[in-house]
This record gives sequence, structure tokens and C-alpha cells, in this order.
Amino acid sequence: MLTIVKPENIVYERPRAFTETSTHYCPGCTHGLAHRLIAEVLDEMKLTEKTIGVAPVGCAVFAYNYFNTDFVEAAHGRAPAMATGIKRVMPDRFVFTYQGDGDLASIGMAEIMHAAGRGENITVIFINNAIYGMTGGQMAPTTLPGQRTTSSPRGRDVELQGYPLRMSEMIGKMDGASYVVRRSLHDPANIRKAKKAIRTAFEAQMHGLGFSMVELLSTCPTNWGITPVESLKWLEEHMIPVYPLVDCKVSSAVGDMRF
Repeated sequence: MLTIVKPENIVYERPRAFTETSTHYCPGCTHGLAHRLIAEVLDEMKLTEKTIGVAPVGCAVFAYNYFNTDFVEAAHGRAPAMATGIKRVMPDRFVFTYQGDGDLASIGMAEIMHAAGRGENITVIFINNAIYGMTGGQMAPTTLPGQRTTSSPRGRDVELQGYPLRMSEMIGKMDGASYVVRRSLHDPANIRKAKKAIRTAFEAQMHGLGFSMVELLSTCPTNWGITPVESLKWLEEHMIPVYPLVDCKVSSAVGDMRF
């Protein structure tokens, strides 16, 4: 028997800021979760028509396929530079970048640091899965000590390859940053906290408070070589001790916001 679902009974549906494109991400990857949270916040803030997203090279290279907003693609690591130009030319638009750890913390290190230092009024969503995802699972600047990757098969040796970079802690010390926090996508409670952080970062830009960034700890089951369920546990047990879920910068102006 066919059951008709009435609109008032719908509790979960595709955000209007989303397209109907099928995902290209691997099973268990939390990029999709991050996308949905962004789309929900865009809907709630009614920003879809005035948003311009910037996606660089990496797993997020096809982000423009998933959002019903204007989107541009930047060269590898250059998303903050492109976002800077867009925001300065069109200050009435909402501009955000969506970047992975290899993109932001390696080839794009100069761009992200200087954008934060200048206090550019843009928002960065930073996906940290401790590995290069798209290019085959090589060691990234965020790879954990001892973590095995295709380019560190014996595990990251800090005496040879240094320690992982804690980008939020570094950027949080910049005078131009207004809001910099780290959240995680490994369970429902933390997903809710991640959405709240994204909303706050977006509000900071709309209030003209300067640079904001939300780092999201994410999974990469394919390149970690474990199942999607195992990857959530691995993130909780191994990544969070290295990358604690903290507020690295919350300016007084952000604290005074009301929304």
C-alpha cells in the first residue's frame, strides 16, 4: 500500500543550498557531512543567493557541483588569495573557501597565513584528515607521529619529517583573525557543535569582523586502510589527542554577536 508523506511530517530533507548531484566521495568520508552542515547554515542564514565559494585542488575540487551557489576553482593552495580578491571587489557577497590539510597547510601555507594576518573578511572551512586524500594517501603536514602513509610506510618519524602542524593554534595567534576553532565530525554531538561553529564563523564575516576559520577533523577510511566505522573510532582515539577540540581565537566582538 502506497503511503503519502505529507510535508508537515518531513523531518529531514536535502537543504535548498544543495544540488541533486551524486557524491564522488569515498564511502565513510566525512566531506559529505561537512558539505551538508555548510548547506544547512547557508539556508538558515538565507545566504545562498549572495554566496561565492572557492574550492582548490584536492578531494574538494568538485565542491562546486554540490552547492546551489556561485563557485570558483582556485589553483592548488591559492583559495585564500582568490577569496581575498573576490571579497575586496564584491564586499557585499559572502565568500568562503573549502580546503583540505594538504592544500591549506602545505602548498597554501603562505596564502592562508597572510590572509589571516591581513584580517581578510572571509571564512575558511578547513578539513583535516591527517593525510593527502585525492593523490594517493601520502604524508601531509598534519599526519600524526608514527602514522603510516604511502610516503611514510614505517610511520611518520618526527626526527626526519618533523611534527604535525597545528594550523588553528598558529592562525589563532594572528591579530587579523576574529574566530578560529577546531571541531570534529566523528559523532552526532560533535557534528552539532561543528554546525554551530560554522554558523558563528559565517556570522563573523557578515558582521565584518575579519578572518574566520573552522577546522573540522575528518575521516579518510580509504587511505587510512580501515572501515568507515573504524575510522570514526580512530579519529576519536588518535587525532583528538594531537588536535584537541578547542577555541583558538574568539574575539570579543564575536562573543558580543547576537543571532
